[in-house]
Amino acid sequence: MSLQRNLGGIANILRRDSMEMTTAAKSGHPTSCLSCAELMASLFFHHMHYDVKNADNPNNDQFILSKGHSAPILYATLFRAGAIKDNLLSLRKLTSRLEGHPNPRSFPWVKVGTGSLGQGLSVGIGMALAAKVQKRSYSTYVLMGDGEIAEGSVYEAAELAGHFRLDNIVAIVDVNRLGQTGQTMVGHRMRKYKKRFDGFGWKTYVINGHNTKAVLKALARAKKQKKPAIILAKTYKGKGISFIENKEGWHGKALDEAQLVKALKEIPDTLMPPFHVHKPAGGKVTTAKKVAVKTSFKKDTATREAYGVALAYIAKKNKHVIALDGEVSNSTKAAAIKKVDINRFVECYIAEQNMVGMAMGLAVQHIPVFCSTFAAFFTRAHDQLRMAALSKANMNFVGSHAGVSIGKDGVSQMGLDDMALFRALPHSIVLYPSDAVSTAKLTGSMLGIKELCYLRTTRANTPIVYKNGESFPIGKYKVVKKDNKATHMLVGAGITLHECLKAYEILKKKGKKVIVVDAYTIKPFPVKDFRQLVKGKKVIVAEDHYEQGGLGEVIKSALSGTGTKVNHLCVRAIPHSGTAEELLHKYEIDKDAIVSLVQ
Repeated sequence: MSLQRNLGGIANILRRDSMEMTTAAKSGHPTSCLSCAELMASLFFHHMHYDVKNADNPNNDQFILSKGHSAPILYATLFRAGAIKDNLLSLRKLTSRLEGHPNPRSFPWVKVGTGSLGQGLSVGIGMALAAKVQKRSYSTYVLMGDGEIAEGSVYEAAELAGHFRLDNIVAIVDVNRLGQTGQTMVGHRMRKYKKRFDGFGWKTYVINGHNTKAVLKALARAKKQKKPAIILAKTYKGKGISFIENKEGWHGKALDEAQLVKALKEIPDTLMPPFHVHKPAGGKVTTAKKVAVKTSFKKDTATREAYGVALAYIAKKNKHVIALDGEVSNSTKAAAIKKVDINRFVECYIAEQNMVGMAMGLAVQHIPVFCSTFAAFFTRAHDQLRMAALSKANMNFVGSHAGVSIGKDGVSQMGLDDMALFRALPHSIVLYPSDAVSTAKLTGSMLGIKELCYLRTTRANTPIVYKNGESFPIGKYKVVKKDNKATHMLVGAGITLHECLKAYEILKKKGKKVIVVDAYTIKPFPVKDFRQLVKGKKVIVAEDHYEQGGLGEVIKSALSGTGTKVNHLCVRAIPHSGTAEELLHKYEIDKDAIVSLVQ
């Protein structure tokens, strides 16, 4: 029996599995599975190199199901290849690993969560870059749906991959014409798709996606290219079932029992044909560990400057550390890593969604990654950050130019809701250091934490508060000024800690007893210890952030039910341009506002 016939037989087995799974679950997307059956069969049962017994072999070819709603056919493929033994009919059940969309939490063959469309290609670029960094020969394959090609992040990714001439990534588009509510924007006009990706510098192949010979030929050619390749596969949604093939109104609908019986009669029921999966050599994975950054700061230094210093220090200690930046590295100070090794810096240009997706791809391949831009601009990539948090890899994000303290640039440049964004993500860590020493130490501590970490930095130079030998455990705070008879507690972070310290000196001269707390860990916040410290004191929180989602809400939540009065100073209006001092005063988060409250 020929290879093509064998793969065609496997494709039909995958079709039958997908329909039976979704009917048992009474939900799912069988028609989207049917259209890509030959693509999946050709990839997993002949072309790709992977260790069936070890999903974590670092030399495995990588596969990303960007069209995550086709998860049933991925699970069926892995089952038929011998990679998993799960009961396929347990799809979408609470006790099953086979979730409605792929999720890596307990399923090692899925490296990143997908299903929020348009993100897979960015992740794939990150994985392809990881192979270059680690000097591994694996290729990365990204299967996308034609509906998600409407997403702008796809073109951010396509542009950068073409710019880098990444020759170890192959994108495959399942062009089945139909979306959820009707025909896609481009439909089956294959030349239009080809023209787009040709323009981004990709090698494009237009094929019949249901012809395994054509699929294998395109995959073989794509692997030999010296630039990124994309296979535009013309397919039909619901392929193989006469009453649903290429028909509207079937997206996301499982067949009922009677329809399934009818459909299965149209798909040949054969024994599993022979196949051979190419097994790569094994390899070791090195994981990132925390780096104890040594500092020698002596004069006023911006925390963004300290981040650059720390990044360069870490890069010298760990040869795999990579920094990504969105074309503002001279402002975020991520450019400092270039002095260590220019090849360890990746310019992502002004395309934050793609940058975050790439960071996810690098991180899940065990590359220590730091990703920076202005704090305000991370909000543009909220969905990518959300999916990154669900994938639970060690990804480190640094947002500079936070708050009104940036001054005259104006509100569009001010990160005023960034802490709310990162706090809301599951399993995230949010840090807001106030001086150069704490910033550098915390940057080193973010490495090796299998969670999403966010470090907020400030534009202006600020005084050194701590000695260079001080340590800053994540999940703690610092009492900077103590007084056993204090009636008030001033809580700040970042720029407002310095306003609290100025207020402390003014109040001390007036005979007022206060203590000052540096809440450098916004999340996870040490609630129990903090409650003990607060006892009997009035609390004033000052932060350079909007009222919702920031430090004030953290403190109020920590003290809920204690009867402690909390006064919250924060930015309560849309800010204007001005100097840092003018804006801190105008929006009442400076020393004067703090002193006034205490008095």
